[in-house]
Amino acid sequence: MIYSVIVDISTSQLDRVFDYKSDENFAVGQRVKVNFNGLNTEGFIIAQKESSDYPIHKIKPILGALDGFVALSQQMLDLANYMKEKYHLRYVDVLRLFVPSEMRGGKVKALVVDFAKLTDSHENILPQIKETFIQQRQIVQYLASGEAKCSYLNKQFGASALKTLKKKGFVEIFSQEVFRNVDGQLVGKSTHHVLTDQQQKVVDAILKDKQGRFLLWGVTGSGKTEVYMNVIQRLVSTGKNCIMLVPEISLTPNMLRLFRDRFGDTVAILHSGLSSGQRFDEWIRLKTGKAKIAIGARSAVFAPLDNLGAIIIDEEHDGSYFSDSNPRYSTIDVATKRAELNDCLVVLGSATPSLTTFYKAQKGEYKLLQLPSRVNKLPLPKVDIVDMRMETLQGNNMVISNKLKDKLCETIKNGNQAILFLNRRGYSSFLMCTKCGYVARCKDCDVTLTVHKESNTLKCHYCNKTYKKLTHCPHCGQQSFKQGKLGTQQLCDVLHNLFPDVKILRMDSDTTTTKESYTKILQDFADCKAQILVGTQMVAKGHDFPNVTLVGIIDADIGLYSQNYLANERCFQLLTQVAGRSGRNTVQGSVVLQTYTPQHYCLTLASRQDYLAFYRKEIGLRDVSKFPPYSTIVRVLYIGENEQDCIDQVTDHSAKLEKIKAENPDAFYFMDKMRCQIKRAEGKFRFQILIKLDNDYVGIVMEKIFAVSDDVARKSVTVFVEIDPQDVT
Repeated sequence: MIYSVIVDISTSQLDRVFDYKSDENFAVGQRVKVNFNGLNTEGFIIAQKESSDYPIHKIKPILGALDGFVALSQQMLDLANYMKEKYHLRYVDVLRLFVPSEMRGGKVKALVVDFAKLTDSHENILPQIKETFIQQRQIVQYLASGEAKCSYLNKQFGASALKTLKKKGFVEIFSQEVFRNVDGQLVGKSTHHVLTDQQQKVVDAILKDKQGRFLLWGVTGSGKTEVYMNVIQRLVSTGKNCIMLVPEISLTPNMLRLFRDRFGDTVAILHSGLSSGQRFDEWIRLKTGKAKIAIGARSAVFAPLDNLGAIIIDEEHDGSYFSDSNPRYSTIDVATKRAELNDCLVVLGSATPSLTTFYKAQKGEYKLLQLPSRVNKLPLPKVDIVDMRMETLQGNNMVISNKLKDKLCETIKNGNQAILFLNRRGYSSFLMCTKCGYVARCKDCDVTLTVHKESNTLKCHYCNKTYKKLTHCPHCGQQSFKQGKLGTQQLCDVLHNLFPDVKILRMDSDTTTTKESYTKILQDFADCKAQILVGTQMVAKGHDFPNVTLVGIIDADIGLYSQNYLANERCFQLLTQVAGRSGRNTVQGSVVLQTYTPQHYCLTLASRQDYLAFYRKEIGLRDVSKFPPYSTIVRVLYIGENEQDCIDQVTDHSAKLEKIKAENPDAFYFMDKMRCQIKRAEGKFRFQILIKLDNDYVGIVMEKIFAVSDDVARKSVTVFVEIDPQDVT
């Protein structure tokens, strides 16, 4: 039999099928070991056939299977083909998404643990052991209730005692595969809530159409998670499997706790915060059917589940659902295609849907379902907009307004909790010499360095390189420095000065560097071990803390005036989401929104949580300017260490694309070549060609654009094509 194999080597020159032969019966989708160019390497079987166009005596044999199971189902291979064609990806880069990276190269295997059990009843064994052999007798008494791990017995009673019992024939030692425990779920109890009439109508509407495409638009606190769980519960009871996606790793512990309380060990979690062994074991539990529900961030859309009943994407508007590194793809597009291949449901949920998704719902591509009020019937939190310009005129130069300070005092006095949101980590955003104007920048990236006070360092938030904090200006030698806008570290210092006796927690990328960090911070805050939680966008979505009655938004203007066409949408979504953390129990919440532009429609509408008004305003601007969803943005991205090589390659491709534009003038709204906003990152220069296409012509010209991007004359330059990138400027 001839097998078509994709070798597990990521390079464009090898992005094609190679024929191998074998008398053994291998399955399509199996991972195998093959000899390629004199080296043993791994590969994926994607097809089998009776004959080859290549001479049979020159075809190499498959050396053997890598796993005791078929890694990729035919449905997964079909999905991989879709992604390869739609996003113009290398085949192997797509296939790698479907298996844990630890499986490749045999980096991790199943955990085998030694167990001990009695060979007879403890009543028969104990009389044969002298009273003075205390530890041996203790082991026998312990094993009377069942088997136990040898490591535990050795630690508790001594290795020699267990060894002696085995030698006497009283204990049998055996090995068994075990799954590594996924720790980190929040402690607490989830109760089965009785659905409100609104929730029940939504659940019934979703389950009525087994292949439906739904957008669940519900205000913050409206009980979307309970709807998800009820839909999944009904589907799992009929033998179906389900995938539940959340945007942030920080949301998965809480979601895992809720689902584990409801569904037990049938839930598996998939995200990058797990150890290698945990990720492997959770994948195997799903693959073998021991787990029926996969929960995780973006990569969980590739969970190895057959017989899917639903794919649910919570906070569907979140930018993390777009992969901005190779391989680049949209999770929602992939989920929709996977649902099509499985004849299953897709449910997108958000309090602030992306404009593109809501536009599609208006056009009928999604069925729109609504949860317009909170479960507890309380009104949405009251929002006070504070004009920080007036605070300055009144003599308050602090980053915390008088209104917010008063509200914090009241919240603390009443024994409640507050969340303060500032989407800027570190101590301050830059370090500048006031004498000569020198600004500390990363040597490898075109960005300023952020001051981090706790470690007394300067850090680059793009490549994570760390520098010693400057004591003298390297240009003029002076010691006069000015620091930029404050970050979460400095905000905590300000709060400690205002409220020295109040416990404050901070949650950002710097405080959540380990897999336990998220859970520890969230658990401590849930247990009311702190009254104030300071954080970046990690604290803005999905969390439900009953005692939080106040949210303070320190700088609502961050990101508002970005050159990205998505800036207003993202700002509205983030402010609405973080405001929704307040008042989710029995007391109406309050929000203090601090800004220097209080008249901006994005902020005023976010303060009222008036999504429809924002949508009408913003979609009108998109229509006039022909931005998505009224067009498709294509970026051809060029990255290389040699600046001139990048420029030459961009110039060459630009000329070829101009010819395509001339041949298809109605297809192009816009095209231009330029440097990226971040001109250099991680030591590599970055250029781009931006194209805005009429949606009706995308299918006609994309193949031509892909063909141009493949024709790379300068091997030092890497070229990527992105469709509707999230960071375009």
